[in-house]
Amino acid sequence: MNIPKANIYYQDDTFMLLKGDSFKLLKKITPKSIDMIFADPPYFLSNGGPTISCGKIVSVDKGSWDKKENYDDIYKFTKTWIKEAYRLLKPNSSIWIGATHHNLFDIKKALDEVGFKIINIIIWKKVDPPPLIYKNKFRFSYEFIIWADKGNGHFFDYLAMYQINNSELEDVWIIPAVTKNEKKYGYHPTQKPEALLERIIKASTKEHDVVLDPFMGSGTTGIVCKRLNRLFIGIEKDNKYFDIAKRRTS
Repeated sequence: MNIPKANIYYQDDTFMLLKGDSFKLLKKITPKSIDMIFADPPYFLSNGGPTISCGKIVSVDKGSWDKKENYDDIYKFTKTWIKEAYRLLKPNSSIWIGATHHNLFDIKKALDEVGFKIINIIIWKKVDPPPLIYKNKFRFSYEFIIWADKGNGHFFDYLAMYQINNSELEDVWIIPAVTKNEKKYGYHPTQKPEALLERIIKASTKEHDVVLDPFMGSGTTGIVCKRLNRLFIGIEKDNKYFDIAKRRTS
């Protein structure tokens, strides 16, 4: 990869953190060199409305990166990074994408147009979701995780997944939210629990496979890759979250 050293925090044969714009840095990665991608892109939820966090009413403002008005064309943004993901993945590799109903349909449309084939849509059921403020709908208690391949097949560790419950694992996963220990270096508003990433990585990669996270956030994917002996490339442009990722993965 032809990446300026100023953009690289930590690099060896197994681990690389890159600071900068994903669109620019993804173009510098060798085509068909990645075994799996986990992507947790913006959900475009930050509209200033109220929500409940830690028992308090707060504004929905995750950051400038999550605000619709900061993007000229949300669908173009979505399709552009998904197209880059397709270029980078090996023929028999796969991609996992976090979503809610706010961006699920744009992601599905872009995956179809680029050439991906959906394998599963996982429902991550949260153990303790926040209560409703306005009592005019059902309580939100889950997120989607889309799993897709390039249409040429994919690796799936059926036995590892079977052993979780001693039965065939279904597409609804009940996994607790992020633990306090996972937030000790700082917190990202859309941080995913390590247990969730561990299941995803074990399901679809082997040891020494290369995993890419183009929206790294606070580095959860990298932490789990280190633990499971996978190679990792993470990209994050926000200085605050990049620094948290550095501390977590050092």
